Amino acid sequence: MSIKIEKMDHIGIAVNNLEERLALWETLLGAKAERIEELPERGVKLAHLKFPHSPTVELVSPLNDQAAVAKFLAERGEGIHHFCFEVENIESAFEELKKKGVQFVQDRPYQGAGGSRIVFIHPCSLGGVLIELKEEKKS
Repeated sequence: MSIKIEKMDHIGIAVNNLEERLALWETLLGAKAERIEELPERGVKLAHLKFPHSPTVELVSPLNDQAAVAKFLAERGEGIHHFCFEVENIESAFEELKKKGVQFVQDRPYQGAGGSRIVFIHPCSLGGVLIELKEEKKS
């Protein structure tokens, strides 16, 4: 049995300077930030760009040198960082994939942007691609 993906939620793009890159996306592509938020516990600042009929683009910049995205930028430079898929139940998806030998970056799901619950699948499990699973905040 495989997990049920609800939809592709967003594409994460690592950037060195959120304000500069956001201005480019706004000027060149007409994007507008749906919301901008800081997650100090993860060491990141995010801008969520909404496009009609498409996944959100999430610009991700580090708040400090210890953030995982800072290490990513130092090694690879700016560019696509991860793909995020929404699942109905993050805990059951996590447990099911773990039983199948999938490796995760974290040892359990945790709070993400906008009150969601998230967990990242380690790139070694999916051919070098970092995948985020996300369960939207329940109303």
